[in-house]
Amino acid sequence: MTGAVPPSQGPAIVVLDVIDSTNAEARRRAEAGEAGPVWLLGLRQTAGRGRRGRAWETGEGNLAATLLFCTDKPPAEAAQVSFVAALAVADLLGAYVPASLVSLKWPNDPLLGGLKVSGILVESGARPAGGLWVAVGVGVNLARKPIDSERPATALPTYRVAPPPKPIEAIEVLAAAFARWNDVWLRLGFPAIADAWTARAHGLGEPCLARLGQETVEGVAEGLDADGALRLRLADGRVRRITAGDVFFGGAS
Repeated sequence: MTGAVPPSQGPAIVVLDVIDSTNAEARRRAEAGEAGPVWLLGLRQTAGRGRRGRAWETGEGNLAATLLFCTDKPPAEAAQVSFVAALAVADLLGAYVPASLVSLKWPNDPLLGGLKVSGILVESGARPAGGLWVAVGVGVNLARKPIDSERPATALPTYRVAPPPKPIEAIEVLAAAFARWNDVWLRLGFPAIADAWTARAHGLGEPCLARLGQETVEGVAEGLDADGALRLRLADGRVRRITAGDVFFGGAS
């Protein structure tokens, strides 16, 4: 069963009772010619994915949603939307728990109490008429953390007594927050997004280990470059730009 929720503002929200992956559904729709913008909310997701092809367990009561839209931005610039999405998730979390508990770890991991509570996966492809379709997938542990997680994770109920929001409520909050930050991005450019992200950043000024495929780099995380790359100050004083990979703080690996 599929339904539609009339949004208070912004793109329509399509509710899917069961779906393999909201990102996969966004891709299918984009390749069939749909331009969006539209939010796809999966109440049950059977084959969720995270970065680097990892499985993402959604779990009953958790949020699994993808925004499909089109853009004329070049791919590298369009990818900055992951920081927009991270800020939107931070606002979503801040609507239900103290904002002081929420932080963002590079490149796109919203944290709650220092533990992973959300995942963001951005995918894109070329459109025959020109430009890109972009799918911004967001998963949030509203009701419970994953049963089997490769890294420490948490969920909203750990930090609040009241029942967690239902996905249908949370998607409204997320969509509104995304619209606000997307407007900032379009009007003021990425520097404004980078500043807002940095204000919520986890681990800046701390020792950091970056795993980059076959290479591991250690240094101190200094902040974002103009394109969203992480600046890592190495022991010899050089700065290494990290454009892709996994980063760890506090000795975690």
